[in-house]
Amino acid sequence: MGDMTNSDFYSKNQRNESSHGGDFGCTLEELRSLMELRGTEAVVKIKETYGDTEAICRRLKTSPVEGLPGTASDLEKRKQIFGQNFIPPKKPKTFLQLVWEALQDVTLIILEIAAIISLGLSFYHPPGESSEGCATAQAGAEDEGEAEAGWIEGAAILLSVICVVLVTAFNDWSKEKQFRGLQSRIEQEQKFTVVRASQVVQIPVAEIVVGDIAQIKYGDLLPADGLFIQGNDLKIDESSLTGESDQVRKSVDKDPMLLSGTHVMEGSGRMVVTAVGVNSQTGIIFTLLGAGGEEEEKKDKKAKQQDGAAAMEMQPLKSAEGGDADDKKKANMHKKEKSVLQGKLTKLAVQIGKAGLVMSAITVIILVLYFTVDTFVVNKKPWLPECTPVYVQYFVKFFIIGVTVLVVAVPEGLPLAVTISLAYSVKKMMKDNNLVRHLDACETMGNATAICSDKTGTLTTNRMTVVQAYIGDVHYKEIPEPSSINAKTMELLVHAIAINSAYTTKILPPEKEGALPRQVGNKTECGLLGFVMDLKQDYESVRSQMPEEKLYKVYTFNSVRKSMSTVIKLPDESFRMYSKGASEIVLKNRDRDEMVKKVIEPMACDGLRTICVGYRDFPSSPEPDWDNENDILNDLTCICVVGIEDPVRPEVPEAIRKCQRAGITVRMVTGDNINTARAIAIKCGIIHPGEDFLCLEGKEFNRRIRNEKGEIEQERIDKIWPKLRVLARSSPTDKHTLVKGIIDSTHTEQRQVVAVTGDGTNDGPALKKADVGFAMGIAGTDVAKEASDIILTDDNFSSIVKAVMWGRNVYDSISKFLQFQLTVNVVAVIVAFTGACITQDSPLKAVQMLWVNLIMDTFASLALATEPPTESLLLRKPYGRNKPLISRTMMKNILGHAVYQLTLIFTLLFVGEKMFQIDSGRNAPLHAPPSEHYTIIFNTFVMMQLFNEINARKIHGERNVFDGIFRNPIFCTIVLGTFAIQIVIVQFGGKPFSCAPLQLDQWMWCIFIGLGELVWGQVIATIPTSRLKFLKEAGRLTQKEEIPEEELNEDVEEIDHAERELRRGQILWFRGLNRIQTQIEVVNTFKSGASFQGALRRQSSVTSQSQDVANLSSPSRVSLSNALSSPTSLPPAAAGHSRREGVP
Repeated sequence: MGDMTNSDFYSKNQRNESSHGGDFGCTLEELRSLMELRGTEAVVKIKETYGDTEAICRRLKTSPVEGLPGTASDLEKRKQIFGQNFIPPKKPKTFLQLVWEALQDVTLIILEIAAIISLGLSFYHPPGESSEGCATAQAGAEDEGEAEAGWIEGAAILLSVICVVLVTAFNDWSKEKQFRGLQSRIEQEQKFTVVRASQVVQIPVAEIVVGDIAQIKYGDLLPADGLFIQGNDLKIDESSLTGESDQVRKSVDKDPMLLSGTHVMEGSGRMVVTAVGVNSQTGIIFTLLGAGGEEEEKKDKKAKQQDGAAAMEMQPLKSAEGGDADDKKKANMHKKEKSVLQGKLTKLAVQIGKAGLVMSAITVIILVLYFTVDTFVVNKKPWLPECTPVYVQYFVKFFIIGVTVLVVAVPEGLPLAVTISLAYSVKKMMKDNNLVRHLDACETMGNATAICSDKTGTLTTNRMTVVQAYIGDVHYKEIPEPSSINAKTMELLVHAIAINSAYTTKILPPEKEGALPRQVGNKTECGLLGFVMDLKQDYESVRSQMPEEKLYKVYTFNSVRKSMSTVIKLPDESFRMYSKGASEIVLKNRDRDEMVKKVIEPMACDGLRTICVGYRDFPSSPEPDWDNENDILNDLTCICVVGIEDPVRPEVPEAIRKCQRAGITVRMVTGDNINTARAIAIKCGIIHPGEDFLCLEGKEFNRRIRNEKGEIEQERIDKIWPKLRVLARSSPTDKHTLVKGIIDSTHTEQRQVVAVTGDGTNDGPALKKADVGFAMGIAGTDVAKEASDIILTDDNFSSIVKAVMWGRNVYDSISKFLQFQLTVNVVAVIVAFTGACITQDSPLKAVQMLWVNLIMDTFASLALATEPPTESLLLRKPYGRNKPLISRTMMKNILGHAVYQLTLIFTLLFVGEKMFQIDSGRNAPLHAPPSEHYTIIFNTFVMMQLFNEINARKIHGERNVFDGIFRNPIFCTIVLGTFAIQIVIVQFGGKPFSCAPLQLDQWMWCIFIGLGELVWGQVIATIPTSRLKFLKEAGRLTQKEEIPEEELNEDVEEIDHAERELRRGQILWFRGLNRIQTQIEVVNTFKSGASFQGALRRQSSVTSQSQDVANLSSPSRVSLSNALSSPTSLPPAAAGHSRREGVP
């Protein structure tokens, strides 16, 4: 059932409904169309069709008082006909789908092709081997071990590709599983109160069926659609569905429609459930948002099926969704704009790939030329027809050498390093209460420059606590000692608070040892009950003496009264009324002004809410006229005034200080009034007195950013956001506007990377728009979680700081890996290249190359990508999108170490045999056994890599490369493990590895040269980077590439799949041409010895050309309003993917 998609679900219900419709007096369709009406329309429809709500209950075979009988067969039948109350989740991707996705990586594709060619060639043995007279057997001669082991190379490459793919897919799969686990855990915890067989029971939300009588009270999130039967003062916040912030009063005769996903803000009552799951209003929206995650064509069908529903529902959504009509698709194509790191890595991989291609091409050309000149010109051999196969085989050998150079040049460890690093971080972030839903969000977080945070629950604990009190003419700045309060006053106070609050509000003991007591029910009342407990009194005993049924009359709290009062009968038949509420209301006349000045204002300036508790006695006869509220709720005697605070979480000020030090601006966006918001912002350290900052209310913010026509203007936002720190009394739309304004701003030279926290359904659009959306795991609604990238399982702001730390760590880990990998690449390529050109044979054999490749790729990525983060990561500013991946310092390290390694390897290659008094391995005849000479070169090379791996642990030019090395056991294991395997390969590798066993003194020399790396590292660290202006950085994202061109024209530009492929083809073709031009230019530049500038200028014009190409081929556009208002009219083009998918 769980993975049934919405449309199956939907059609199944359709079928059932047609067959079973007769069992109940209403069909699923009728009820659905009824729930789409609002207010008076609905009342008229009910009157005309059914009579009244009682009649609907009769048709649904339920009783408004006793509820459903609750028999299993009846519940099952209802589920069959009207559906279950759960929205089927997205179908999880199968493992094979994930594997297929992982295979799409560019570097992997290059490698697969190289490997397949190499495999094919190794099995290709043309005839005519015997005709020895055809050519000299010296060029590119390989010994027989290598001829036999030719296939090993291709197979090894394919094996490494398979590893990368499986690791990537497995990571995605386990992440998905984790997330589903969390989701189901959250769902099982949600319970709701219903009446079944006259019993009030709590059942899981998923068990609710159509016809259930549900009890609703203040603070509930309605789990299904229904009709209001009876109740008092019921007010609902429907903003999550309609975007209207006004509360809607519900009554049987005016507006009985209760919708799922809306909040009860006031009062209580009962409703009969009429629509559940995918048929409820939230369910319909979820279906539209594509939580059913089907492919586009199914979506089209569904849009047609749900025509009425959708058109009805998308109208109100427009205001809340802030123009993200394509959210439906965006759910599938989430955040297609590449993350900062992905962008830079792809760019770097392409740059490296180009270089490798050029090198391998030159290698092949030189070898072929040398061979042909040597054979046909110098030795004057004729080209005989029977010799053609032999010559071809030589050329094939040269090609394989070329491919080897290319393989070593292309850093296939990159995707692996990224994956391992992200997966490792995600696993560890779970421990830091960050559940990452989209892997790249983890790394984007390291670049965040702004965080827009909610107040309640994120910065504060969402636990109301009394911190000041005014009792018996004394203003206590903290909770007073019980002994200091008059006994009679104390008794009055305890009774007034215990009796005059909802009996459902309780304070329960903590779940875990050392945690805070749990607050259940209304948070403000919990605060008052907590105050009673702080005074060492017990409210439970008072409640048990005066049970709920004995209360004589209750005036519930509402926004007009702003107070709640309860009347009880005293033993002497007289009455006493306890009252509590907003101070200025309760203290109507009595010395009010003086109290306001003396007590209430000082409390409010501390960011406290003030509540006054009072009482009044009435004689038994004549009994007062209880309906005349104005007379009753008057002349109260004040018992006390308390100041309630929603305290700032203790760890938040420190966390915010860390953010500010790390170059991240924290802004608070809250619905609270501006005084409280400002007071709390000061407590958190978001604003510091004396700074130049703005605190605005939502209304003022809107007034400042809109022009005369009421349209939002980007330049107006640009004037405000840099200084804005607090946005109070803000609506979800304001939040979305602010986030979008900051992201789209070109005010700063770096594009801002914005993180947003949200918990409400209405925060969905802002969470989606943000670069990283954090949803609250405890307080958050499902809609918010669905739109988010990371879920904070403890709802705590300080976990966001942890996320920043991990994000930066990912970035640094990958830079470390790159620094190491590129050193190896440069050296291996140059050695293979020069070796091939000078001695017609690479000093490092293909299989050895692959072992080196394995060390530097797979193992190094494991070792360097799992470094744990340190606090020092938070001492620097965010890198931003324009900072190159390989900084000057790193470039200095790469080139510096390459110089050391090349010098030593070439020394060993050309004079090694003299130094060690051994036979030279150069120009060995065909099929000669492996020489000690070349083995020493290979061994030294590996030793240097091992020690350089330790150097690579630091990328900002730190001196102590061993700092914290033992905190990373994986690193130590890998370095020692590689060393051990190297010994085995050299001593026992023999033919396949082209190794001859070495003596102890030769080993010592190899290790000694390797150790030299560490010393050399210190030498390099001494050279100031600022002197080396000529070093070029690599992997920089320019402003232009960074905004995909579709982002530029914000009107939703939808492109059909085939069309996009076509465009991509055109653009790749143009780019290919441009790349060739660039390469020619680079070569020319090298020849003329001129600077790199020309080539660079060329590169930038290439970028702009590809932009123009992209613009040339963009197809017709679909205007936003059409797409929004009628999902049926989406043309096939619009059903393509979201506009986020820029041209790669």
